[in-house]
Amino acid sequence: MITKMCRFNLVLVLSLCLSLCLFPDTISAQLKQNYYATICPSVNVENVVRGVVRTKFQQTFVTVPATLRLFFHDCFVQGCDASVIIASTPNNKAEKDHPDNLSLAGDGFDTVIKAKAAIEATSCKNKVSCADILAMATRDVIALSGGPSYAVELGRLDGLSSTASSVNGKLPQPNFNLNQLNSMFAANGLTQQDMIALSAAHTVGFSHCGKMSNRIYNFTRQNPVDPTLDPTYAKQLQAFITGMTKLGRVGVKTGRNGNIRRDCGAFN
Repeated sequence: MITKMCRFNLVLVLSLCLSLCLFPDTISAQLKQNYYATICPSVNVENVVRGVVRTKFQQTFVTVPATLRLFFHDCFVQGCDASVIIASTPNNKAEKDHPDNLSLAGDGFDTVIKAKAAIEATSCKNKVSCADILAMATRDVIALSGGPSYAVELGRLDGLSSTASSVNGKLPQPNFNLNQLNSMFAANGLTQQDMIALSAAHTVGFSHCGKMSNRIYNFTRQNPVDPTLDPTYAKQLQAFITGMTKLGRVGVKTGRNGNIRRDCGAFN
């Protein structure tokens, strides 16, 4: 039973990766592989992050879907700038406290925060962004869950704003009809085919029961499977490395548009 569940979870993880292949490259910011080899030549930053992620993964498999969903929710709202990790204050309700983000598992946040702390304990202090850490951690959970490892582009800065209101209208809702979904994804340069793949991404993670109860209880013994599910979808697991790279380029902050946070959960 456990083996079947693990295989099922892996298929869902890879499904998310496939869906990201279809995401458009919307920025021109210059990211590059092995970025920190120049910034911090005395510290293997990617190995430090990988070690933290591996430890977290060994503690709970939830680390995989939690980190993947955190990356998607971060990039899809204001770009890949770790703004979803910012904690709310008495004067500001942050992205993470928007209703659409309440189902993001804490293990994803914890992974990034612990990786940041590990890096800050080295000579590379104040040089690695939380946004880059999340991108590296996402790559690592894919590899640890049975998927391939890949070179991740780095050089992002952390965002300077995070508001719950910025999430409004940026993430697909479970009760959207086809026209609403088409319109939302088209506004981001995505086709209906892209939409179908990306809409399935959340199956790897968690959501509140209220988001899906109307679907769960509508099935019978004669019709036990969601009739809207394409049975060939799971077979379309290919070229996801390119897709992950494209997603990681969305809305990247550079120059005065961002900085490197000392604390991933708070602005400097």
